Amino acid sequence: MKILEQYRPRETALPGIRHETWAGARDGLTQLSLWRQTLAPGAATPPHSHDCDEVVLCYAGLGEVHFDGGRQRFCGENTVVLPRGRVHQIFNVGRSPLELLGVFGASHVSTQLPDGAEVALPWRD
Repeated sequence: MKILEQYRPRETALPGIRHETWAGARDGLTQLSLWRQTLAPGAATPPHSHDCDEVVLCYAGLGEVHFDGGRQRFCGENTVVLPRGRVHQIFNVGRSPLELLGVFGASHVSTQLPDGAEVALPWRD
């Protein structure tokens, strides 16, 4: 058992994306990771997929997820469910920061580009 500090997301090498891993492999977890992220207005994740399921809880802002050739908007108090292995991309389409909490069914979270190349994430997981 551990009690961890919930640090505010910090700047990353990905433009407009702030991140903090709230719980993951470094904390002794093997089947779950918890990420807190903030996307600045106009920012987006790269298109990517994971080798595990992902659930994104939106706290504030207006987002759009591109998934399976379509797109869908979401906002604060919505939950986005992303099945394992499916390419997706999240955009902040609003005028204020997009506040997200990502829950992953793995620890270490493997992240790939659409061509299958591994993404070297600029944060701990």
